Amino acid sequence: MTAVAAKKTKGASRGRLADGQANPIDVHVGARVRLRRTLLGLTQETLGDALGITFQQVQKYERGANRISSSRLWDLSRVLDVPVAFFFDDISDAAQAASPAQAAGLTTEAVAGFAVAGDGDPLVKRETLELVRTYYRITDDGVRRKVLDLAKALGGAA
Repeated sequence: MTAVAAKKTKGASRGRLADGQANPIDVHVGARVRLRRTLLGLTQETLGDALGITFQQVQKYERGANRISSSRLWDLSRVLDVPVAFFFDDISDAAQAASPAQAAGLTTEAVAGFAVAGDGDPLVKRETLELVRTYYRITDDGVRRKVLDLAKALGGAA
């Protein structure tokens, strides 16, 4: 086996794409961790403390640079108060296809259409997260409903 082939095999065994990029599934799961952490108003340091890890490790998880083990995913679901399935919700077809296919030798060109979570997804933008957090701080149900109706009217939704 050549050194290049050995390197590709080693990288693939860690779940990375052949070019060394993070597995799209890991990137998606990390983005969902960040989404939930931000919605709860937690810092990376606070989340890390709750999990017994450093904030740098939380950063790596959120970027998809480090893979999240099943036991850590379980811990995250408990700390963030979501089911484990939350981390896999809304996963793109491209990410689903890229991960298992990569193990079979999928080329980087074949996954070029995969967009990293957050590249235009309004659900992970800071503005959206701030809006949702602020909305849920409104304690009066009637006022909160009127704010929702106003937002719908302004956005053109019925």
